[in-house]
Amino acid sequence: MNDTKKPLFQDFKPVTKQEWIEKANIDLKGADFNKTLVWKNLSKVEFQPFYTKEDNQILLNNTGKNSQSLVNYRLIAVNTNEEANKLALKAIEEGINGLIFNVTDKTTASILLKGIDLNTITVSFLLDKNAIAFAKEFVAFAKEQNIAKENLKGYFNSNIISTYVTTGNLDISQFEIAAELIKLTAEYPNFKALTISGSEYLNSGANQVQEVAYTLNSLIFVTEKLIEKGITATAIFNNLNFDFAIGSEYFIEMGKFRAFNVLLNEIALKYKISTFSNTINAKTAIWNKSITDAHTNLLRATTEAMSAILGNVDGVLIDPYDKEFKNPSDFSSRIAGNISTILKEESYFGKVSNPVDGSYYIEEVTSKIAEKALELFKSIESNGGFYASFESELIQQQIAEIRQEKIKLLSQRRLVMVGVNKYPNLMEKITSSILSNGTKDSTSKVLKPRRAALEIEAIRKTTEELVEKTGIRPVVELASFGNLTMRKARAAFSYDFIGVSGFNVQQEKSFESAQQAAEESAKSDSNVVVICSSDQDYDESALTFVKTFRTINTNKVLLLAGAPANLSELTDAGLDGCVNMRSDVIATISSIQQKVQKTIKS
Repeated sequence: MNDTKKPLFQDFKPVTKQEWIEKANIDLKGADFNKTLVWKNLSKVEFQPFYTKEDNQILLNNTGKNSQSLVNYRLIAVNTNEEANKLALKAIEEGINGLIFNVTDKTTASILLKGIDLNTITVSFLLDKNAIAFAKEFVAFAKEQNIAKENLKGYFNSNIISTYVTTGNLDISQFEIAAELIKLTAEYPNFKALTISGSEYLNSGANQVQEVAYTLNSLIFVTEKLIEKGITATAIFNNLNFDFAIGSEYFIEMGKFRAFNVLLNEIALKYKISTFSNTINAKTAIWNKSITDAHTNLLRATTEAMSAILGNVDGVLIDPYDKEFKNPSDFSSRIAGNISTILKEESYFGKVSNPVDGSYYIEEVTSKIAEKALELFKSIESNGGFYASFESELIQQQIAEIRQEKIKLLSQRRLVMVGVNKYPNLMEKITSSILSNGTKDSTSKVLKPRRAALEIEAIRKTTEELVEKTGIRPVVELASFGNLTMRKARAAFSYDFIGVSGFNVQQEKSFESAQQAAEESAKSDSNVVVICSSDQDYDESALTFVKTFRTINTNKVLLLAGAPANLSELTDAGLDGCVNMRSDVIATISSIQQKVQKTIKS
């Protein structure tokens, strides 16, 4: 008879972590375990490939609470009050429960909010000019509508930090405005009058540790300025709203938001505040969005929203997938809003209590980001604080280092952006006018939110301008011979690598011999030929291929897929270069384009 109370697997000896590592080392066949399997992200934090009960789990306090009433925001541009109101009502019909209005000096609250139930809809405002006058009008409107004080939710964003870090100009009067906004909304505990933005850091290329640390440094700076204006620390912390960008590193972003909550509470304690109410809103990042194969932005936005919600934010703003290159359509706006609605209602995000709490991996991510961010935060404070560090360009230099590292990894294809540096959509038609010219990085005093793919986009732009000028799209021929497995693999690699350029990369052409491949590809209508075969075949036939090819054709660009041992000899014979795992996309394709442009006639 079976004993149903007998513990499962009691007859098996528990496996220790060291035994798992030893087994992994056997499978690695001599490769270094730490270099191969231990992941180190750009926040300089190392993560193990697996965890066991032997690992000490650090559970931090105050990581935040999963929002049971997640705000799904949509940004409404205010061209006219009537038009903005119409767009707002349409958004509500589509399931949006949070509205962000970009307020101008002609905005009228009563017209803007006509027909909107402020008891159930969260309303927030980006204030530029006329901030105090609009705030007074808004509060008066809320009182006229008899809105329950605890029901009025949202925030004012007067862009104190955003404007400073992106222009380099600090308007001291903004602190007077912020102090007045706090006083005006004092009766409404769930409406936040002071917004601190950290999104500009991530969107300028910073890592998560920098985003958390610099946001906290700017909080200290703003808090001290407002205390000088007579606002208490308690009032400041109870009026805080934070805006963050969401990056593409799924678990790291979860840890970022949780770590920020931990450190925010630590800072509050320094002001002798143990209990306060703030909000955190997250917006899909500009940094990792693409213009080429733009529909992949939908996938990026979805994972970003998941990270933010599981990281315990209060609201999310998802940009339409086509926002970076045109005015969003009704369709793209609707789809963007649907992402968080589906996550919340159908995937039950926001309907369960802190689902990632207790996960070894997430808890370690959180604790390590918090540790690194606190270290960076203290170093900035010891350097004179946020303002002094930004004026001396210390913050900008630290971000620039990470930005350049990210761009380098993208160009080397060690960081993958689908549709940008890997897996390009070769069927896509795109005009040069919407593509970037690239950018020359400098030690600028200001931060410039941008897309990571600008330099790679500039490559595609060069091709599209050539096509528009000459009517000819360069053709790439993949000429393969020899070992079937290797020629297929290298042809597939070349197809993907060179496809980033926007050239017409044709399917692989297989030949019986190197001699035949050389003769026929030299006579074809292609502009670029890529030799695809195995290392052994290269040793035996590559030199013959190159010499035969160049005897027939001296104009075409001739490349080889791989890293042959006799590269210098092949180059002397007429090979233009190689494409392989170590090739830099920007440098390699730019070189190809320069040679192709010389041979194509209008």
